[in-house]
Order: sequence, then structure tokens, then C-alpha cells
Amino acid sequence: MAEKKPTKTAAAGPAQNSPETPSYEDAREELIEVVRRLEQGGTTLEESLALWERAEKLATICQDWLDGARKRLDAALADDDD
Repeated sequence: MAEKKPTKTAAAGPAQNSPETPSYEDAREELIEVVRRLEQGGTTLEESLALWERAEKLATICQDWLDGARKRLDAALADDDD
């Protein structure tokens, strides 16, 4: 079984203080699974729509984490330039 990674990094992503926001890694893994289920087919229209909506939410969470990481890197690089 894989070791569980920390769920949050300070100032790294969206709603960092929100316990229901998954880590980037957790959101990405769930997104991969949701896409796999959509591609596999065999779900009803309603199930497909729910999966699609979840995928959109997870993609946004991942992008927010990446945007936060980019801001931290930019800030660190700006500090190095000073």
C-alpha cells in the first residue's frame, strides 16, 4: 500500500484551510479514475453527467493547486533576485 502524502501545503493551493479540499495528488488520482469511468462507458446519462461535473470540479482543484505552486515559485525567485 502506498504511503499517504500530506493533504495540504501552506499557501500552496485553494481553500487551504478547508478540510474537504483534497491535496493535488488526491484530486489528480480521483480525476484519473473519474475519466477512466467515463471513457469506459456503461453508465446512465445521469451518472455520466454527475461524473463529468465531478471531473470539472477536480480539474479546477488541481489547477488551483498548480496556480498556487506557481505563485510560490515566482515569489521565491523574486526573493532570490533581491
